[in-house]
Amino acid sequence: MKMIQIILSSLIFMMGSLQAQEFYLQKSSSWTMKNFQFHNGQILPELKLSYITLGSSDNPAVLVLHGTAGSAKGMLNPGFGGEIFGPGQVLDASKYFIILTDAIGAGNSSKPSDGLRAKFPNYNYDDMVKAQHALVTQGLGIKHLKLVMGNSMGGMQTWLWTIQYPDMMDMAMPLASSPAAMSGRNWIMRKFIVDSIKQDPQWEGGNYTKQPYSAKFATTYFSLATSGGTLGLQKIAPNSSKGNELIANRFKDTNVQDANDLLYQWQSSEDFNPEPGLEKIKAKLLIINSADDERNLPELGKVESALAKLKSASYYLIPASELTSGHGTTGQAKWWKEQLLKFLEK
Repeated sequence: MKMIQIILSSLIFMMGSLQAQEFYLQKSSSWTMKNFQFHNGQILPELKLSYITLGSSDNPAVLVLHGTAGSAKGMLNPGFGGEIFGPGQVLDASKYFIILTDAIGAGNSSKPSDGLRAKFPNYNYDDMVKAQHALVTQGLGIKHLKLVMGNSMGGMQTWLWTIQYPDMMDMAMPLASSPAAMSGRNWIMRKFIVDSIKQDPQWEGGNYTKQPYSAKFATTYFSLATSGGTLGLQKIAPNSSKGNELIANRFKDTNVQDANDLLYQWQSSEDFNPEPGLEKIKAKLLIINSADDERNLPELGKVESALAKLKSASYYLIPASELTSGHGTTGQAKWWKEQLLKFLEK
């Protein structure tokens, strides 16, 4: 009996250790802004912004921004945060103050599903960046950032940070993004999600009692169509049977986001266009994309055309292979962490 108690106690201790904080001085919190005004004049009496910090605020600050339908917590996964924030890694949390925010409409920050539903203000990326800046400067008291970096939507918002607050940071690293207007396949496929939800009879103008099936259906196929890479998907699904299996497994995912939240998240990118402000950028830039990115196609030349307008920028394009995953490639820090290390050492 005593031996069983010892074993149970050991198992409980081990489970507690597994659930312990993964990174140095990891903390989760939120900050509320009063009467936040959006770009269209709409006002939200209280805007809650949720965030996670790693490390001490005495160290150089780094802002990390997540992608569409993502969250601050999601950036701490093994493939991203696990590759760069740990002891001895490029952004070791014991040497940097890492700030990860939940954007407006995502994570634990204010969003339509909190209660306003389709009456929630129609936000865009400018609003998100404005709120992030307020959180960093007013909520956390940080006056300057060593680095701003973000992936996908976070990469697009990184471009806006460097333009709207050019003196705020030394360096910036936009991942999986283009410094140009939202357009082409990238926008058309996003509009596909928005229209799929709005045209679903179950949506009922945003006042549904059951999540519209179209949200799950549209986002599942959107992900397969715009992330995975041509070579990567071909390896995973070399025939129709494997393709059917892949689709079926995606639909088994029980993590279903609120339809209104998704609609707002994808719609918010419609007027994104940093191109007119590129010459305002003062920060040193490391631009990283992947050659098989379905949303930021390198053959469009958007990054190359922007380089002429940038004072100090380098561009690294991750080569496509069976091991990369298209737009999802940059979500794996192993492909670019050495580039970031060299960038910081400069």
